[in-house]
Amino acid sequence: MSRRHKSIPVGHFPAQIDSLSHDGRGIAHINGKTTFISGSLPNETVNFRYISQQKRFDEGITVEVVTPSPMRITARCAHFGVCGGCSLQHVAAADQIALKQAMLLELLEHVGKVQAEEIAPPLQAEIWGYRRKARLGVKYVQKKQSLLVGFREQQSGFLAELSRCEVLHPSVGERIQIFRDVFETLQARESIAQIEVAVDDTHTALVIRNMVALPAADLQILRDFAKQYEFHVFLQPKGIDSVTPLYPENQPVLGLRYELPEQGVSFQFAPSDFTQVNAPINRLMVAQALAWLEPQADETVLDLFCGLGNFTLPLAKRAANVVGVEGDAGLLARAEMNAHAQDIRNVYYYTANLADPKLQQAWMPGRYQKILLDPPRSGAAEIIQALPFKDTQRIVYVSCNPATLARDAGILVHEKGFRLKRVGVMDMFPHTAHVESMALFER
Repeated sequence: MSRRHKSIPVGHFPAQIDSLSHDGRGIAHINGKTTFISGSLPNETVNFRYISQQKRFDEGITVEVVTPSPMRITARCAHFGVCGGCSLQHVAAADQIALKQAMLLELLEHVGKVQAEEIAPPLQAEIWGYRRKARLGVKYVQKKQSLLVGFREQQSGFLAELSRCEVLHPSVGERIQIFRDVFETLQARESIAQIEVAVDDTHTALVIRNMVALPAADLQILRDFAKQYEFHVFLQPKGIDSVTPLYPENQPVLGLRYELPEQGVSFQFAPSDFTQVNAPINRLMVAQALAWLEPQADETVLDLFCGLGNFTLPLAKRAANVVGVEGDAGLLARAEMNAHAQDIRNVYYYTANLADPKLQQAWMPGRYQKILLDPPRSGAAEIIQALPFKDTQRIVYVSCNPATLARDAGILVHEKGFRLKRVGVMDMFPHTAHVESMALFER
């Protein structure tokens, strides 16, 4: 006998929103059950419809705001509420930062059981057209005889029907409809899965994920498109190693470049390499990390999760030696290349899986007066537990996930003998629920 699934209630229902979740949804409590409601804000009364019901919580979407929050504004993007790329465009910019800071401090207190001695002013820059890295989905919809380019819808796995994007760099964000029109003319349009966007200080690169070899006519269309809009276009028929230039034909894969002028360093990178999406915030972030860490000319600094060397090379300009450790061997090779290209010889690189709780490598027992951590969303708990911190007096932790920062802060304070001296948020992803932050720990 088949089991009948509980049907989702049909209709519109009232809710009083108590707070905001870590992904930007309003939280209500209805008949004692937590309900996450997209498109709502704290202290609002809304009408919503259910989209799912789980054992521990329900989910819904706002259909009418009865009593709006003072934070609520009209979203700039015509696709807001459908596209899943942004979740906070209906919140004033200053209030977005305040919400993110409150979320960070709450997690530090409740997860890590720690409080910062100082709250640093937030790092902020331009809030529109800031995004330099993105992966845009491509889908030809047979029923509509139309090609879509962009991000997925908020409540489904389908691509949103976009004509422009307000947060993408203007070279791409203002041309989404042009992308759709051009790619729709390709014979192999149904075999294009993705366009990876990477914008450096002067160029916009596109990596087209083509699932089949493109016919000559399609290649010419893409060359003409690239030439007209001054794109650097690559094709990727298979894995990452298959990326090859299409236009200009002689461009190197490692042809992109960004600078940190204040630190006097630059970085070459490939379009698919990890780089920070927001260049102005990255410059402010590096400067703040250096100011907080205060590397001295006689000190050795450990830079964990060092990537391309975004922090490593500026640190090397000030410290006696820097040890950079990264799990991605390709990124590390680029980091070493960037150091040598600028005659920076006091950096020593190692490849290591920093999430391995049993990691044992020769660099680990070293005497590091200062440490910089810039981990992925999973945080740095394993390497924090593994390091001896024998001479370490100061740690700067750059975080893209406040929950794992809070957990790791608890370890550093309650188990490793540090105190949380300072913490602050950085507006790396305006209009989204992503919370980027920086914390300073001292003995």
